[in-house]
Amino acid sequence: MRFLRWLARYPLVWLTVIVLIVVLTLGAAGFARTSAGIAIGYVSLVIAWTLVGMIRDVLRGHVGLDVLAVVAMVATLAVGEYVASLVIVLMLAGGEALEDYAGRRAKRELTALLDRSPQIAHVLVHPNSDSDEVQDAAADDVEVGDVLLIRPAEVVPVDGVLLSPAASFDESSLTGESMPVHRSAGDEVLSGAVNGSRAVRIRAVRRSADSQYQQIVALVKQAQDDRAPTVRLADRFAIPFTAVSLVIAGAAWGLSGDPARFAEVLVLATPCPLLIAAPVAFLGGLSRAAKAGVIIKGGGVIEQLARIRSAAFDKTGTLTEGRPDLVAVDPAAGFDADELLALAASAEQYSSHVLADGIRRAAAERGIALRPAAEASEVATNGVTAVIGGRTVLVGKPAYVASIAPDTVRRDIASGEAAAYVAVDGRFAGVLVLADDPRPEAAAVVSWLRAHEVERVTMLTGDARATAEAIAHTVGIDDIHAELLAPEKVHLAAQMRPRPVLMVGDGINDAPVLAAADVGIAMGAKGATAAGDAADAVILTDSLAKVADAVSIGKHTLRVAYAAIWIGIAISIVLMLIASTGVIPAVAGALIQEGVDLATILYALRALRGPATGLVVPAAEKETVSPAR
Repeated sequence: MRFLRWLARYPLVWLTVIVLIVVLTLGAAGFARTSAGIAIGYVSLVIAWTLVGMIRDVLRGHVGLDVLAVVAMVATLAVGEYVASLVIVLMLAGGEALEDYAGRRAKRELTALLDRSPQIAHVLVHPNSDSDEVQDAAADDVEVGDVLLIRPAEVVPVDGVLLSPAASFDESSLTGESMPVHRSAGDEVLSGAVNGSRAVRIRAVRRSADSQYQQIVALVKQAQDDRAPTVRLADRFAIPFTAVSLVIAGAAWGLSGDPARFAEVLVLATPCPLLIAAPVAFLGGLSRAAKAGVIIKGGGVIEQLARIRSAAFDKTGTLTEGRPDLVAVDPAAGFDADELLALAASAEQYSSHVLADGIRRAAAERGIALRPAAEASEVATNGVTAVIGGRTVLVGKPAYVASIAPDTVRRDIASGEAAAYVAVDGRFAGVLVLADDPRPEAAAVVSWLRAHEVERVTMLTGDARATAEAIAHTVGIDDIHAELLAPEKVHLAAQMRPRPVLMVGDGINDAPVLAAADVGIAMGAKGATAAGDAADAVILTDSLAKVADAVSIGKHTLRVAYAAIWIGIAISIVLMLIASTGVIPAVAGALIQEGVDLATILYALRALRGPATGLVVPAAEKETVSPAR
């Protein structure tokens, strides 16, 4: 069956083999004219089909390398090298088969992610009992709140909260981490994780389309469909290589007076190394990045990553750990500390900002119940407004709160701390102070980027300048832009030089600036923001070190792609020069060229492996920034 599938996938290969056998058999039996007629007819059909494809490409504005293959086939037919013309067709068809094999080999990590996409969910019929009676449903049909049974070694179909006391999961397909992770009741379990040895229950918190794994699958499909850099790289070499090949072939004909030399040279100039090497290398880079826990949306992004000259970072949740803890509650006159925290936490239920999580967590730890809001809205990067118990509560930046409550008083905060200001019914109600430590790896990442051709590193944040400066100086960033609104971030990213510019953010409030940068990387490990459409790449693990991995993979992949192309070109030119002396017959030349194809493919597969970044996190960087903690 596998052989039959292979035949169906590559019909031109086996059809050419059959024609070649027939032509050789008839020629050996003395039917030379019939043999030649079959070869001419068959190769002419292939030439016509190729020309149709070339015309379509030209109409789309793409001038490819197929002209060399067509000229080589026409030349061999013109000088009577019918067998050589069939071998050229066979080598071109075989090149496509080699490219397909190498491509599948290169993107195996991406394909593995798609193949493991969860399809079935076991929905408990009686979720509030001990009964394990289930009704199987498509993963897409699971609703938020459904209780699911996850059997041993099964893939979690949707994001959920663990209801069982404890469980272990293999999250390697999500994070690249090979060791199982342990979860306790109440912890979030991401779709795509593989359950351990015991059946467990989870409650769905997102539908399939919004869950982590499905978003990763969407990114992978987009990455697989993007082949733009392959075209661009081939185009850069197409015209020069074609011109050099035709000059060498023409010179060989002119100097020898033998038109057969023209054909003998051109059979060694078939463009497979250029057409195959680049896509294989880029697919290998995409696959390697996926294995490392970074989903890159396409080969074009890899090419940009390799050339990054400036890098900009958001602060909260990017350079910092993104888990701020409440360290002080400072109520204004007329407000109680617990009341202030209760109102703020209730409003922050409707915010996606990382500081909101710290405020909600602090309320829960103090046993303060959150109250529902009659209505709520959030202004990205500024704050959230909610009507709670008939009172309008505003939580956000000091300038934003002051625009509603003119009596707002700014509070002096220590380095490394952040403040959320609160207004109630148009009156200043107080300040909540939180501390968020820098990531242990942040300083090492900034240092690594500077050591690898990134000339400028900056911070773009909406937080207060004092807090921003404290974190920035700790991680080694001197260029600081604080208290920015979203449009200001976009403007600064667009004006930043030198280019290309890399922007790293948490993928929630940073969507506009991620889209404005040449390459936007979203920290997508904490929830359903992984598919941030604005980002060009998504980090699946909660580690800033993956930024260095992404840039390193981009640089290595581009080096491999170019090296494979140059190896193919160099070998082809040397062989063409040798063939111009007449020592390589046309048939032998076509077979030798297939060896060149194989060599470039094997080299391009080096993109699947590469040097480690060598990133070292100094022990000193693990110290806390905020004296308040």
